[in-house]
Amino acid sequence: MPPALMMDRDAVAAFLDEVFPQIHHGGPGPVVESVGPMSAVMRLPYHERHLRPGGTISGPAMMGLADVALYVAILAQIGPVALAVTTNLSFNFMRKPMQADLLAEARLLKLGRSLAVGEVLIRSLGQDDLVCHATGTYAIPPR
Repeated sequence: MPPALMMDRDAVAAFLDEVFPQIHHGGPGPVVESVGPMSAVMRLPYHERHLRPGGTISGPAMMGLADVALYVAILAQIGPVALAVTTNLSFNFMRKPMQADLLAEARLLKLGRSLAVGEVLIRSLGQDDLVCHATGTYAIPPR
């Protein structure tokens, strides 16, 4: 049986707005679409602040989306722990994203007392093909 959620979608979104308001400066930032047991789905709206030459969403924007998607998946499980921090992220960029919002599906593979490990699959909205696959590890502070 999966662990119970400590925070629902609205609680996680409100927490992000409180502790990381800067993610929305200059245009829309990542949006929490849903959280579930050991998972989260985030959407990055297509906006000029995320683009690189040629009109495609930049690698750094996708990296930030993957990072926050894992963070949200962890928070949904453990509650509002602002100091859970990234210790490792690895990215495989697979194809150019469409000129559309991006969806990131994060799944936790391990959630321990001090470490969490997960993966993120990023797709252009409405597309099946991956544009990026990421894996990451987070350190969770003692509670």
